[in-house]
Amino acid sequence: MTRRRRRASTPRERAGAVPKRADKQALREAIWSLLTRRRLGRFPFPLTDRIPNFRGAEAAAERLATLPEWTAARRLKCNPDAAQLPVRRAALAAGKHVFMAVPRLSAAKCFLHLDPARLRGRLAQAATISGAAKLGTPVGPDALGHIDLIVAGSVAVDLRGGRVGKGGGYSDLEFALAVAHGAVDDTTLVVTTVHDAQVVRGPIPMTPHDVPVDVVATPTRLIRTRHALPRPNGVRWDDLTDAQLAAMPPLAALAPRRPR
Repeated sequence: MTRRRRRASTPRERAGAVPKRADKQALREAIWSLLTRRRLGRFPFPLTDRIPNFRGAEAAAERLATLPEWTAARRLKCNPDAAQLPVRRAALAAGKHVFMAVPRLSAAKCFLHLDPARLRGRLAQAATISGAAKLGTPVGPDALGHIDLIVAGSVAVDLRGGRVGKGGGYSDLEFALAVAHGAVDDTTLVVTTVHDAQVVRGPIPMTPHDVPVDVVATPTRLIRTRHALPRPNGVRWDDLTDAQLAAMPPLAALAPRRPR
């Protein structure tokens, strides 16, 4: 009797190697390990402790750009990670205003505004982290205007819209800060681009301050999530220590006075 040859697994099936239920850090470790083992990651290395860059990031960005909400969007907030570099390039090339947060919300003017009208001939450079720092205009959250679309970096996502980042929590704080300033509302679409292997069967554990995603773009498909998870409606001040607030001036400026 001849043995049946085992077929190669697909990226979607490989995602099943990740535990169906896991705490967030275990899930991060599993995804970083999976991407590394399957050689699905790209520079910068190692993939651990970061939003992993992935093979097919350009294709995922192209799929994202087919959304009608993308076409209509004029102002975007986008994370600065390498995985979303093709998204930032596409946004600027399409004439969209892009806002990137400075690391750890450590400045009062905590966003870098990339205005394509001012960056003619330098759009590709401005889309990079170093280029944005050089060419972007630092602005405070009150200068965001209305954000039509948020691009979040992800380590893993599920079909409900659950998302886990690299663990710092700054993406969620940026969202809460934008909500507090009226720049983000229920019409703002939250999207992410990931490799297919980063889409897990879930559910990813979520807390009240975690921001779910509405759309996941991979190199092979667009996923509109199930909208089963509520969005945070502002900053959860009780979750922040005095030391954390002191290190983040834009949040400290909004924080209610605490009893001594």
